[in-house]
Amino acid sequence: MKKIGILYGWERSFPAAFVERVNSKKVEGIIAEPVQISQVRQAESTGYSVIVDRISQDVPFYRAFLKNEASAGAAVINNPFWWSADDKFFNNAVAVKVGVPVPKTVILPSRDHPTDTKAESFSNLSFPLDWEGMFQYIGWPAFMKPFAGGGWKHVYKLDSANDFFAKFGETGQLVMLLQEAIEFDAYFRVYCIGAKHVRIMHYEPRNPHHLRYSANHKVSDELLKTIEDYTIRLNVALGYDFNTVEFAIRDGIPYAIDFGNPAPDADRHSVGDDNFEWVLEHSAQYAIERALAHQEGGDNLTWGTFVKNSAAANAAPAPKKAAAKKK
Repeated sequence: MKKIGILYGWERSFPAAFVERVNSKKVEGIIAEPVQISQVRQAESTGYSVIVDRISQDVPFYRAFLKNEASAGAAVINNPFWWSADDKFFNNAVAVKVGVPVPKTVILPSRDHPTDTKAESFSNLSFPLDWEGMFQYIGWPAFMKPFAGGGWKHVYKLDSANDFFAKFGETGQLVMLLQEAIEFDAYFRVYCIGAKHVRIMHYEPRNPHHLRYSANHKVSDELLKTIEDYTIRLNVALGYDFNTVEFAIRDGIPYAIDFGNPAPDADRHSVGDDNFEWVLEHSAQYAIERALAHQEGGDNLTWGTFVKNSAAANAAPAPKKAAAKKK
């Protein structure tokens, strides 16, 4: 029997429905249940072939548990090693490499020294930084937000250098991004499961939370196809199994604004019945697919093309040297 487990926190509508949906399909040899943890022994599996992770971003113990499960052969959705390694600034760099438009962005050192550091810890950092060069590159208005994290925490919209320095002074030890503001005509939030199943949702982030999915943007089929293409490109490159990508449309161009959301909102009351049904069905299908493909004791994780291509390049044999000509 191959077990599919779901690891979750405060959310209720999706985890319970996910377990019910998987089990309702009655696939021989497959069963789903909430993950149960009573102890975690190094390099030993707790018996799950697949684990859907909805909470480890907030609970370090769970992240360690999932890495241990992966080392024992579990297929963890999403890959806990990659999720621990990525950040929004790096993801933007990968987006540029795969041809997906993103806002102009720079990363900033934290306003306050990290704990256990002092001024001498920053010997390689110019003082002052080239603030004017950054401001000219980004332009105004701009957004400042943490380079890691989500949930719209510590996000500032800025209109000037004075505004920037006032808000930057509030950020403490957070490492922040300064990013071009895309004044958009339309906005979309896109589910992507298995880097192949795509659900484009009309979205209005300026609305109250309960009305954000009630938008109805008038755009061409060609633009929607481009959004689908960009969504798949990003998730294939980054290796996400379950993610959302947000696009702001300016002058007909979709800019990827936020696309590192490996535990995206899937609450029925938030996303609405139709979107909930789509993500429930496709996540259940995908988890079953991963369980059926599971190989005992092997590496059952998803690795993005960025990592796989880098590994392949490093593993390639060195070119043979030409034989020296005899004199």
